[in-house]
Amino acid sequence: MTTLARRLNAFDATMLVMGGIIGSGIFINPYVVARQVHSPALILGVWAAGGLIALIGAFIYAELAALRPEVGGQYAYLRDAWHPAVAFLYGWGLLLVVQSGGMAAVAVTFSRYTIELTGVPMPDWALATGTLAILTAVNCLGVRSGTNTQTALMLLKLVAIVMLIAAGFAVPSAPAPATPTASAAPFAILAAMTPVMFAYGGWQTASFMSGELKNPRRDLAVGLLAGVAGVITVYLAVNYVCLRVLGPEGLAATTTPASTLMRAAMGERGATLIAFGIAISTLGFLSQGMLTAPRVYYAMAEDGVFFRAVGKVHPRTRVPVLAIALQGAVAIVITLSGSYEQILSYVVSVDFIFFGLTGLALFVFRRRIASAGFRTPLHPWSTALFVAACWLVVFGTFAKAPKDSAIGLIILAAGLPAWWFWRRKR
Repeated sequence: MTTLARRLNAFDATMLVMGGIIGSGIFINPYVVARQVHSPALILGVWAAGGLIALIGAFIYAELAALRPEVGGQYAYLRDAWHPAVAFLYGWGLLLVVQSGGMAAVAVTFSRYTIELTGVPMPDWALATGTLAILTAVNCLGVRSGTNTQTALMLLKLVAIVMLIAAGFAVPSAPAPATPTASAAPFAILAAMTPVMFAYGGWQTASFMSGELKNPRRDLAVGLLAGVAGVITVYLAVNYVCLRVLGPEGLAATTTPASTLMRAAMGERGATLIAFGIAISTLGFLSQGMLTAPRVYYAMAEDGVFFRAVGKVHPRTRVPVLAIALQGAVAIVITLSGSYEQILSYVVSVDFIFFGLTGLALFVFRRRIASAGFRTPLHPWSTALFVAACWLVVFGTFAKAPKDSAIGLIILAAGLPAWWFWRRKR
């Protein structure tokens, strides 16, 4: 039987990690944090704390990759540490809600920016579905084709971010506030951490590509650590220049901080340039998702708990073509339904439940398996901090939106009958 081709290296893994994290959020989200905590030190401190938690998570996943360098990454960690049903529910939620709903939302965001920039007279859903179809076709041509596309888009979005940072240093800084800002209450800091944690999410998807890395134990570890460290640097730099130009009050007052900053630096031409950069960033994020997520469905099919055809690899391109086509098709259906924003609100907390379970998996594997060489620094304390942070996000999301969070759990629970069905067919 044809198998996946190991054609990716540590640089590819790094680009996948960064591409999985950086979407359009960093151009917009800084104002959300500034509305919760109101001093520059606290705003940057919250982003730094979120980055530290993400870096701890990267260390944990790097050790898991060294211990279990298997296709599907996080799916395999959950399956081998806990139970195949837990891993199946993760893949179920990924396909039906988390990944596909996210891709639909990002595709529509990309199309709206592109139509506004180009003036092309077409509905946003048409450009969104066309973009998803093209990315599906590109990834069906082979892992190198998909990775090269994703890497090129990742480098372009880094150019846009560097342009934003340079513009932030080219204009005069905002005057210091007349009176020092009062310190934030613990609840406000916790509220600010939630969007920051979401902004740092996505690096785990690179683990799905373990079966196509030349040396998954080394390459994924390097990619995770270098990629997350790079994103922390970028995020702190963007927030610093936003605070430098707009000040904490100005940052909190705008819902489009990147556009406001570029307009201050270069006028309307600057706002147009950053809008183009945001469009490229959303397209790169979309490309990364189309490349990585189908490997989970492929792993599920190999385990005999999904359609067997999804587990077949094309003999020429050496990629799971049907798994990629399935991802593209579901994302297109959700795009056309227009329900992606509602769907995303259902399972946003559930995603962090699986984050926490994956962190706990390291405790399980440490007892079962001898060291593979790489060790998470300060374990078990660092791992416990990561798990606690993930479940604080879950708690905060359930407290803020109990109805949507409950629906998310119901959608996941609906996967149990499907799992039993496929288990019986084996």
